[in-house]
Amino acid sequence: MLRTVFMIGLFAIGGLFLLKLFFGILGAFFFILVGLLKAAIFIALVGAVLYLVIRIFSPGTAQRLKERWSGSGI
Repeated sequence: MLRTVFMIGLFAIGGLFLLKLFFGILGAFFFILVGLLKAAIFIALVGAVLYLVIRIFSPGTAQRLKERWSGSGI
């Protein structure tokens, strides 16, 4: 009887330890994912602004960039 109680307690503590470890690792991955998402949004916004400036001041260059990255659309 006492052995069963100790085994249940041991499994409970082991399970809590594994949950803490598992969610701790997922928390770190989630933090990294959010950071990468913010960086990607920032880079996309900067690229869009640069493309807009190039399109206003040099439409020919903007057309060549568009064809280079997205294809000619034929």
